[in-house]
Amino acid sequence: MSESTRRDFIKTSSAVVAGAAALPLGAATAKKQRVALVGTGIRGLKMWGPELLAEEGHKVEMVGMCDNNSLRLEVAKEVMREAAGVEVPTYTDFDQMVRETEPEQIIVTTVDSVHHTYIVRAMELGCDVITEKPMTTDPAKLREILQAQERTGRKITVTFNYRFSPHRRVMKEILESGELGEITSLDFHWYLDTNHGAAYFRRWHRLREKGGSLWVHKASHHFDLVNWWLEARPVSVAAYGELRKYGSAGPYRSETKTCRGCSHRDVCPFFWDITENEFYMDLYVGCESEDGYHRDGCVFREDVNIWDTMTATIKYDNDVSMSYSLNAFMPYEGYRIGFNCTKGRLEHRNFERQPWVTEPQDELVLIKNFGHREVITVPHGVGGHGGGDKRLLDMIFTPGMPDPYKQTADHMAGAYAVLPGFAAVRSIDERRMVEISELL
Repeated sequence: MSESTRRDFIKTSSAVVAGAAALPLGAATAKKQRVALVGTGIRGLKMWGPELLAEEGHKVEMVGMCDNNSLRLEVAKEVMREAAGVEVPTYTDFDQMVRETEPEQIIVTTVDSVHHTYIVRAMELGCDVITEKPMTTDPAKLREILQAQERTGRKITVTFNYRFSPHRRVMKEILESGELGEITSLDFHWYLDTNHGAAYFRRWHRLREKGGSLWVHKASHHFDLVNWWLEARPVSVAAYGELRKYGSAGPYRSETKTCRGCSHRDVCPFFWDITENEFYMDLYVGCESEDGYHRDGCVFREDVNIWDTMTATIKYDNDVSMSYSLNAFMPYEGYRIGFNCTKGRLEHRNFERQPWVTEPQDELVLIKNFGHREVITVPHGVGGHGGGDKRLLDMIFTPGMPDPYKQTADHMAGAYAVLPGFAAVRSIDERRMVEISELL
């Protein structure tokens, strides 16, 4: 989410909810699906709060919200009241919430490292699960989830919204058509800019024990796309990673561990004044006394133990190999990908943010051997992630909706999205190639 004010957040969410009021005939009388949310940070309150009710309110009823921070719960309750016009019961005890509100589905948007706790417990209590990516953060927790799913038979949906954007679907159509022959390898390079990239090092994501590193939290999105495009599973990973810009590599260190009160604020290019954002002040700073979490942490804190510069070679079970990189302090945000095929190459360049361009840019280029080149323009969809968010919500909350491109991601898709990241972490730690089979 961009650095918006509380007023803007409420105003925008309220307008979207109001715009969704005109429903298809009969939609209001259908039985609504009962959902409950655990984790009321910005992701929970954005896509899975007022935005969910705006898009799917005629199908969905939010029956409860849970968080371990009671102060943040109060902010969440006010947001839902003002932006969505609903009163949602709040709980700090997850089991109590499930018992009293009887949800059919639990939406998990907590810190990544405890996703497994709520996924497993929700299934044990008879609920299906919708979880943000990554599904979990290490092999042991993954095995716990897979065993619980097999034991309970409950459904897990992992919200990989990138699968649902129009241009990525077109890429899948081209690759599946056989027009370019067989895929032999691909190059995939992701660039986080000095705004979005730095944000990970301000927050809990800077700690491997919280987010599994960007190999897991961020790259699982990318690995899932490749698994989906190729209809294949990773089998081995050789990786390399360094901390070159943030953490102990940085030139400054805040005495307060936050940007607030830092003596380097006038010279540090990463200084961010959270006090200018009323909503973040309420949602995070106003709740610090309960859990000690700082949303505006110094990006150069010594406890940063993840990497900001990463490369890997990944082999798949269909004999395709991928060269992958992720860098977290680039001058622009986006990625480049190229599929090398026996009859040509498919390239896609996506820049979400560039200092010199005001609108997102996409360029999809199909190049056949011996000279033919075609530039393909795919309009962006409406809403977040190029229209992917809206399509994802439609798919999740419309039973029986056709899924011809297999975009819905289950627990096995969630597993094979995080496994390359787990393998990359182990590869760096142990300085060797890692087989995915070792982790299962």
